[in-house]
Amino acid sequence: MADESTQSIVIDAPPEKIMAIISDFPSYPDWANGMKEVEVLDTSADGRAQQVRFAIDQGPVKDEYTLAYDWAADGLSVKWHLVKGTMQKAQQGSYVLAPSGTGTKVTYTLSVQLVIPMIGLFRRKAEKLILDTALKELKKRAEKAA
Repeated sequence: MADESTQSIVIDAPPEKIMAIISDFPSYPDWANGMKEVEVLDTSADGRAQQVRFAIDQGPVKDEYTLAYDWAADGLSVKWHLVKGTMQKAQQGSYVLAPSGTGTKVTYTLSVQLVIPMIGLFRRKAEKLILDTALKELKKRAEKAA
């Protein structure tokens, strides 16, 4: 999965606040567009989610998939990969947080490979739309709570 999409945004909130929102999977249906159900299946000794099942419904796009997470010890990044999916055969992604002035620069990277072949240009456009929406929703949630 060499092709990936990356996008960044600056959020007016500290990194720990943003990472707390990212890691609070049960609240995703409250603020993340299209998330209908999120279930933490496994946690590590420190209480962080290791495997999470997602059910999404965004009009014509419906999917259920499970992701495995790897959290950085410094609390500034998280990576994930697909364990199993209905519409996806592969997914890799990450959030990387970096203090920036009075806020935090959040960089989201995503690569998705669907079960149904999709022309690379269309796949990258879809990834960019997902990134843009996710970052804007995360910013709105973090700044509202800040």
